[in-house]
Amino acid sequence: MSNLNKRHKEILWAIIQGHIDLNIPIGSILLTQRFSIDLSPATIRNTMAKLEEAGYITQPHRSAGRLPTEKGYRFYVDSLLEKRSFTINSALSNELSCRLRIIARDNRKLIREAALTLSSFSHYLAIATPPGRENIAFQRIKFIKYDNRNILTVLISDGGIVKNKIIELDQIYSQKELDRAADNLNNQFSGLSIKKVKEKLAYQLHKERTFYDELINDLMILCGDIIVAQRESFSEGLTGTSNLPDFASMKQIKEVLKAIEDKEFMLKLLNHISRSPKTWVLVGMEDILPAMKDFSMVMSPYNDRNIISGAIGIIGPTRMNYKKLIPAVDHTAKELTQILSKI
Repeated sequence: MSNLNKRHKEILWAIIQGHIDLNIPIGSILLTQRFSIDLSPATIRNTMAKLEEAGYITQPHRSAGRLPTEKGYRFYVDSLLEKRSFTINSALSNELSCRLRIIARDNRKLIREAALTLSSFSHYLAIATPPGRENIAFQRIKFIKYDNRNILTVLISDGGIVKNKIIELDQIYSQKELDRAADNLNNQFSGLSIKKVKEKLAYQLHKERTFYDELINDLMILCGDIIVAQRESFSEGLTGTSNLPDFASMKQIKEVLKAIEDKEFMLKLLNHISRSPKTWVLVGMEDILPAMKDFSMVMSPYNDRNIISGAIGIIGPTRMNYKKLIPAVDHTAKELTQILSKI
């Protein structure tokens, strides 16, 4: 945003807001009529040309107005998040409070009901991750020689979760050497949370070079699998999206649902959550899944006893009403945090 002057920002903001409201390309005449911009059409067109050159807007064809690009929407969203001058919809607030407090003692129903309410309000697809269990404790690891270069790795946590994987090593080790490596890891990490074990393993792998580096790397993967296994997600509101002409084709919606159920998607989502204590917005999601190129996601983490526990939000078209939906998602997460802190 630093390379845009006041006039650039004013016109770009108006183009994006106009496109959100009307779902049509926005031209210079419409800007002067709808947004009372006190500039001549020629000046507006010149500014539009500069914004297009900078990649914030695009022109579908020569005689058309302009449409915001992903970069333009990113500017718009960042401006909203920076100002934080949101107003929560009172109807949503009241409905959410009534629905959630009735089922406050059942975490799964609580999160699902919150997602359903959010979807009903936004008319978009709501996604939520139930409270996770990253704090389950590591019990022990076992390496079992399978054949010359392959070993079976078994990780057991205190939640009774057993994860195993066969890996191929570059070198051949005896069962005695594998037992020594397992004993070393068990002495270091037994009783620590899976999340803490993963952090320490990453540090150890970076700072130290040992003969069982491959085993450490494998253990990190298994720890990640345990965390993700506890973080299923669910979505609500698929039927409500079919009435929205710019939301998606049924094929795209199926791709979105497939992504939500995918562990790799959940890892990326949880990674964002761990770095973002506040509501955040992904504009254009092609890096997660090509079919999600024209989608945006608004997500907010909720806490359970001051620890980020899960997240809730919506997936919708890039041309969504961010002014309305960012505070709606933020309020829903805060309501969940408040209820969970009292359970």
